[in-house]
Amino acid sequence: MDEILEILEKDARISAEDIAKMLKKTPGEVKNKIKRYEKDGVILKYKAVINKELVKDDFAQVRALIEVNITPQKDLGFDKIAERIYSFPEVASCYLLSGTYDLLLIVEGKDLPTVARFVAEKLAPLENVKGTTTHFLLKKYKEDGVILKYKEENKRIAISY
Repeated sequence: MDEILEILEKDARISAEDIAKMLKKTPGEVKNKIKRYEKDGVILKYKAVINKELVKDDFAQVRALIEVNITPQKDLGFDKIAERIYSFPEVASCYLLSGTYDLLLIVEGKDLPTVARFVAEKLAPLENVKGTTTHFLLKKYKEDGVILKYKEENKRIAISY
């Protein structure tokens, strides 16, 4: 992979000037290459990794990892059914897997019943879906290569007299 892409993948906020210094290139060269990557669809989006457990939020969401068994469509394989599934707004990510299951979905909802309804009413009834297994995400320790830190809880027992 190109060095510029590797740097941006680790820190999307780094300036073209700083990348140019690191790679001994001109800022213009770096900016042009980044623009070309964006135009060609190599760079799709810039994002922050947020530790949502530290954010006080009334709109917190539940995440679930859902393994899906599907029957591939004749002459289309897995792509068409995957496209149908990842088009649901609840599906944050969709991956084709090798092994026991065919697809891995990351699904988000406002609470457990919302995610359960998505599986029961939208995902499972699809013609090519043979079965699902749902795992609710309880806690994240590391995401996108970043270790998530948590507030230290005082584990000492309070003593009163």
